[in-house]
Amino acid sequence: MSRENGRPEAGAADAGEQLALIREAVRETKAERAKPRTWRGAELAAELPVARVLVDKGLVHLDRYFDYAVPAAMDHEAQPGVRVRVRFGAGEKGGRREGGKLVSGFIVERVAESDYRGVLAPVAQVLSSERVLTPELLALCRSVADRYAGTLADVVQLAVPPRRARAEAKPSPAPLPPNPPPEPGSWERYGAGAGFLAALTRGDAPRAVWTALPGPTWPQELARAAAAALAGGRGALVVVPDGRAAARVDAALGELIGEGRHVLLTADAGPEERYRRWLAVSRGAVHAVVGTRAAMFAPVADLGLVALWDDGDASHSDPHAPQPHAREVLIQRSVHERAGFLLGGLSCTVEAAQLVETGWARPLTAEREQVRAAAPLVRTVGDGDEARDAAARAARLPSMAWQVVRDGLQRGPVLIQVPRRGYAPRLACERCRTPARCRSCAGPLEAQDAGELCCAWCGRPEPDWHCSECGGARLRAQIVGARRTAEELGRVFPAVPVRTSGRDHVLATVPGAPALVVSTPGAEPVAEGDGYAAALLLDGWALLGRPDLRAGEEALRRWLGAAALVRGQAAGGTVAVIAEPTLRPVQALVRWDPVGHAVRELAERAELGFPPVSRMAAVAGRADDVAELLRSAELPAGAEVLGPVPLPVPDPARPRRPGDPPPGEQWERALVRVRPGQGAALAAALKAARAARLVKREGEAVRVRIDPPDLG
Repeated sequence: MSRENGRPEAGAADAGEQLALIREAVRETKAERAKPRTWRGAELAAELPVARVLVDKGLVHLDRYFDYAVPAAMDHEAQPGVRVRVRFGAGEKGGRREGGKLVSGFIVERVAESDYRGVLAPVAQVLSSERVLTPELLALCRSVADRYAGTLADVVQLAVPPRRARAEAKPSPAPLPPNPPPEPGSWERYGAGAGFLAALTRGDAPRAVWTALPGPTWPQELARAAAAALAGGRGALVVVPDGRAAARVDAALGELIGEGRHVLLTADAGPEERYRRWLAVSRGAVHAVVGTRAAMFAPVADLGLVALWDDGDASHSDPHAPQPHAREVLIQRSVHERAGFLLGGLSCTVEAAQLVETGWARPLTAEREQVRAAAPLVRTVGDGDEARDAAARAARLPSMAWQVVRDGLQRGPVLIQVPRRGYAPRLACERCRTPARCRSCAGPLEAQDAGELCCAWCGRPEPDWHCSECGGARLRAQIVGARRTAEELGRVFPAVPVRTSGRDHVLATVPGAPALVVSTPGAEPVAEGDGYAAALLLDGWALLGRPDLRAGEEALRRWLGAAALVRGQAAGGTVAVIAEPTLRPVQALVRWDPVGHAVRELAERAELGFPPVSRMAAVAGRADDVAELLRSAELPAGAEVLGPVPLPVPDPARPRRPGDPPPGEQWERALVRVRPGQGAALAAALKAARAARLVKREGEAVRVRIDPPDLG
């Protein structure tokens, strides 16, 4: 067979050979069309010339990858996981891609062909050759975005910290060998505690909901759990609510396993130092992390344990889109990475109780004898009880509560917990406790220096106020802040130092000498030595009366957090709570039974179809936009739409928070409830509906939040 110019002569081949040659030519033509063209004569990478890039645009209708050509000069650096700059929004003109803004992104993979049939724009710049978005971290971010109806770009922003070039330029230290297995220590107080540690050391993946005993040992117990996972040759991740708790666990873990085997990831370290520590984790130099909320995404290699402390704390819910909760993220990591799971706290949320109820996790609790030995004596007194002592009346305290404070000061410091911070009190009817509101705008009333009432929102005076519920004309301070309480107690106990701890100034520790420590919930400092001699929990009705589905659970959590800092009953520790003694959270505090309270709450929510038994989504925006989104969304079968109802106008005196409506706009919120197992379908339907509206440019944006925490 003769050929000319690489083609067979006519009639020189049979029909089968001609058909094979035609097919080969077609394949070559398709391959040529699939290859990206050169960009203005620049040579492209010889192998895998297409980079799929996750562009840093958190718009829901752009939640996909975009293809870019890889110049040959960038072939070595433009690897999956690195940060790049690309032109986004470019148009095709004259056979070339032009225009577009430079935006940041991540290369997620390199491929040989692109589905895009136009001219691919090239990667403009490789910002760093550091592979920060690993395949495991990318898969986690994708899973979180799907669960919360968010975009992958938004979740990656939460997971990967901003780049710091100086930190990347420094090498990370070599990893140290595993530490020896820790002794059980105080874990022996819990029935299955020693077995849980042993399972972690073996490399198993046990799951437990741990109700910690009161006292100062929980940081050491978390550290022992992490050390057990490290001893088994795997990684450990511990997430706590705030920097103070992280510092305690960090110190305990460092003392147990030595320096160099773990890092502390908190905002207090500063951007560059925090990124340096994060890189040490990503590079495999260390295999254990202790940190706050953002650490839930820490790229720990070969993860053997994820631990979360106090999942009821609001700090674990990220305020940035798509607002994931650390508990749910760590549950996904435990499942996908086959790691052990430890959810611990002094209290117990209904979500934690559900994990045990469904059999997903096992309870890790102490016997009642251990609880009674470690917990302080809890006494209750109604808020309406009259004070018989003049000093108690001056401090606005019932006689029993005043007596607890006086006796406690003879033996050590006394903790006073108040529900709010600040000096200006909010006012309520003295008879029925209905909040005093402005008749014009319904804003809260405040007492001015001259004793006159004035609205805190519109400034309108209220010279002749009467309660709208009972007609009463006498007011009382609804919630008195920490500073006001400290002043009043200081006048009653003039020889005792008074310290305050709150949002503006949080104390980590206080001396063990007699003193009054006035604190807002969550800011209670640890008393050195044996702990506080006594504690007084003020205005319990204010916590229990909040219009929130979690009001009772949250009040009990805050009370337990303060009471756990008090010495045990055997050492004379006493806690007085001013609240109605017959209420369920108060009784749970007296018995120190947070699990029983959570189980009963879970049963009631199951009867009513409330979360976490059902799955819910909140849809907020202007009334027309909310209604249109719900009409267009293909909701799962049986989905129930509740509302919409108008959202309260935010207090203009406070800073705007994520989720607040724009100034001057009245928003509505609707709740969508589905049966268990339909949460993923609900999230996908709402995300698709939002994307369709953005593509069509219909109406204003609507905010969607899966599992909203603020259900009234």
